[in-house]
Amino acid sequence: MYTLYTDAATNVDTQRSAAGILIIHAGNQQQLHAQLPNGDNHHAEFYAALAGFNALLETLNGTAKNVTVQYFTDSKIVAESVEKRYAKHYQELVDQLLAKQTQFGLVITQWLPEKQNQGAHNLAQQALHETN
Repeated sequence: MYTLYTDAATNVDTQRSAAGILIIHAGNQQQLHAQLPNGDNHHAEFYAALAGFNALLETLNGTAKNVTVQYFTDSKIVAESVEKRYAKHYQELVDQLLAKQTQFGLVITQWLPEKQNQGAHNLAQQALHETN
């Protein structure tokens, strides 16, 4: 099983966004960050999730179909949209995220409070400050 944590950070003044991605497997951590398209934080959270699943697909190098992923996000809109398979204003991003998730054997998405997502949060903040 792989555990994936993602978080987004957005500078409200510049609309710049970045993602923090934490992948854990067999006691090993892979800490990543990525620049995201500019925009609001809700969009950034979806883009962070997509970046996280893309990073995990790259890590797995073609073996994702046999993998279970426990995915954690502190974004309620991402977690609820994946569960419902619908988001009024973000449907295109929900569809992209669901398509990524189908490449894995099983994905369990869970919301968690921001306090419990500090690893991905700190990585996102670091990436955001690198761009400013």
